[in-house]
Amino acid sequence: MGSETPLPKWASTPCIMGIDEAGRGPVLGPMVYGCLYCARSYQKTLATLNFADSKTLKEEKREELFENLKADESIGWSVDVIDPRELSAKMLKKNKVNLNEISHDSAIGLINRVLNMGVLLTEILLEYSDQSKGITRLMKENGGLVYLDTVGDADKYRIKLSERFPSIKFVVAKKADSLYPVVSGASIVAKVTRDRALREWVLEETSENMHRSFGSGYPGDPETKAWLAHHKHSIFGFPTLVRFSWGTCTSYYKDMVEVLWESDKVDEDVGYGSSGKQLKLSNVGFGKAAKRKIEEIESSGKGRCKFFHSRKLEQLTHF
Repeated sequence: MGSETPLPKWASTPCIMGIDEAGRGPVLGPMVYGCLYCARSYQKTLATLNFADSKTLKEEKREELFENLKADESIGWSVDVIDPRELSAKMLKKNKVNLNEISHDSAIGLINRVLNMGVLLTEILLEYSDQSKGITRLMKENGGLVYLDTVGDADKYRIKLSERFPSIKFVVAKKADSLYPVVSGASIVAKVTRDRALREWVLEETSENMHRSFGSGYPGDPETKAWLAHHKHSIFGFPTLVRFSWGTCTSYYKDMVEVLWESDKVDEDVGYGSSGKQLKLSNVGFGKAAKRKIEEIESSGKGRCKFFHSRKLEQLTHF
């Protein structure tokens, strides 16, 4: 069911949620964070659905399990697809945002999204009264629970989340996708979404001799290395599929032209025409308008939305 579906009744009872990612290491394509949630009362049934760490499953099995959980009205899921341009822009900007911080922010965003939908992940406070003793007090009852595969130190990550969401109990652990079925399910959601994104990726660049035989996308894959070497451009760098901030790309930069971005101030105050190593982008047909467009996409995060919707993938949030 899509995101327009009314909140199911089970979502108003204490729920559990698992969060995991896919595509943290590759030099190509998006990183995807996924979550899966259900009522705590459904937890035992969830354990019988054969969810497992997506890395241990063949693609056909992951696809089958993903279709099964989509059809299960007792399960909700959501994804955050982070475009490779956004990853690199954040990691290379003046105030750098490292991959762990990006990962934390994505997980926090998913928690906020599910909470805002009305899913009960928080602890429940009940008022207890003993009129004979004139006592009234608040007591906590088991509420929601959120499980995450750790990014960085598990205790520090749990404390960070607890400070942000003091009314939610968190379990942060290494290999959580192998320990908790709800995280295993989230792992499958993230992995299948990323795999489909890569399969359906439309190369926006129009250079001749471009092809899609890029292998697994991991830095050590010979096919991926060959694709990077073939698709580098001496002025424009790499296609937008590439995370150009990755160390894998560094070795290719020595063959590229050093670029000076145009600005009114530089044009007025400094003469760069004499430099043989620098090249104004307007001289090669890449002027201010195109630069502004790129800056707008990267600074606003709209690049992610454009990427996701243009490829007509699944809705971002589902029950």
